[in-house]
Amino acid sequence: MNYSLSHVPERTAQPRNNGVTMVMDKGLSLAEAENFLSKAAKFVDIIKLGWATSYITENLKEKIQLYHAHNIPVYFGGTLFEAFVVRNQFEDYLRVLDEYGLEYAEVSDGSITLPHEEKCNYIAKLATRGKVLSEVGSKDAEKIFAPYKWIDLMRSELQAGSWKVIGEARESGNIGLYRSTGEVRQGLVDEIINAISAENIIWEAPQRPQQVYFVKLIGPNVNLGNIAPEEVIALETTRLGLRSDTFASYLPEDIKQKYKLGKYFQDERLKQDN
Repeated sequence: MNYSLSHVPERTAQPRNNGVTMVMDKGLSLAEAENFLSKAAKFVDIIKLGWATSYITENLKEKIQLYHAHNIPVYFGGTLFEAFVVRNQFEDYLRVLDEYGLEYAEVSDGSITLPHEEKCNYIAKLATRGKVLSEVGSKDAEKIFAPYKWIDLMRSELQAGSWKVIGEARESGNIGLYRSTGEVRQGLVDEIINAISAENIIWEAPQRPQQVYFVKLIGPNVNLGNIAPEEVIALETTRLGLRSDTFASYLPEDIKQKYKLGKYFQDERLKQDN
């Protein structure tokens, strides 16, 4: 850090297993990727090349090599995995991963209907060659899973070999974990974290209020995904309590009371209103 501040929470050190920031690259050019890394590389833990953008991205191999040069793992979005599977080209998918030197892979069934046993078999196969992230939840807004179903699926996929399970939200953040408005399905999240260790989950949270919600709920070292490149620095300050949304989160009670922060600010405002 550039200078010292007290009462700032400790972040896990890279390479992180917890407190992960997964960034969504939706088609950055090589120059844009270089510029992004120049300011934010130390806050990025994994990069996902969104859905199947890698199929048409220019200078793909060079960009992956650039990310790897900064010790940042890269993986293709789960939709690409599904595109290969639905065409009966899983072996071709494996060859593509090898060609581009990718040790990480995502297994999802958000766009296709895949028997869960079969999905877990794919996870197990891919886990023999590297780290697997498996996505739970559908991209279809009409498919709403009960909390117990999310929990059962996550448990099974972790047992099959997933390094992390991902809570689906899409890049827009208005599906799966969230309502169409972007509001968190709080009851769902509460049930999941009571059953599954938060260390094993990456919560897709592309919108700022969603990021704030999970930082406040789980802490500065929550795993968050689908973060836009331009939001990485802002997210890190949110994690550290250096942005208005989480400003009071890590300060001692006497300081919060003195400066009317958090509940003290709310109590004072209620007095004024009355």
